[in-house]
Amino acid sequence: MNRKLEDLFNLDNSNLPEAPVLETQVEQKETYTEALDNLEKIENALPQVRGLETSDIELDELANMATASYKDLMDLGMQVDSRFSSEIFGVAGNLLGHAITAKTAKINKKLKTIELQLKKATLDQKAAAKNEEIDSTPIGQGQKLDRNELLAVLNAKNKE
Repeated sequence: MNRKLEDLFNLDNSNLPEAPVLETQVEQKETYTEALDNLEKIENALPQVRGLETSDIELDELANMATASYKDLMDLGMQVDSRFSSEIFGVAGNLLGHAITAKTAKINKKLKTIELQLKKATLDQKAAAKNEEIDSTPIGQGQKLDRNELLAVLNAKNKE
């Protein structure tokens, strides 16, 4: 609860648990900049895949042609005798199905591309973390350290 509500309802705040301590401004800024960097990497990787725009345009053209033909056949089906209109409406429905399939294929392709880019980003991040882990490992150069001294060295490296 916040203090305004406590004051408004005259509640005793002694029995309430304390609010968790939030990250400091510096930690929040680092997290924010890291998230922005990751987002920028993903956005920069998206245009690098060649040929996405051309196939998108082709799928849009197919969907538009199928939709236009569907509308024409629906108009025609309304104007002809009822015994012939069922066949025309069946073909019109088929064309509408093709339009939907083209749009769905376009969306699925974009989602798969984004999924692959996210997988690549996670692999890059894991590789960077392993490299950092290797770099931060202290090199023993003839030193004899006990457990506490070793932990102190590792904590010092983590704080840097």
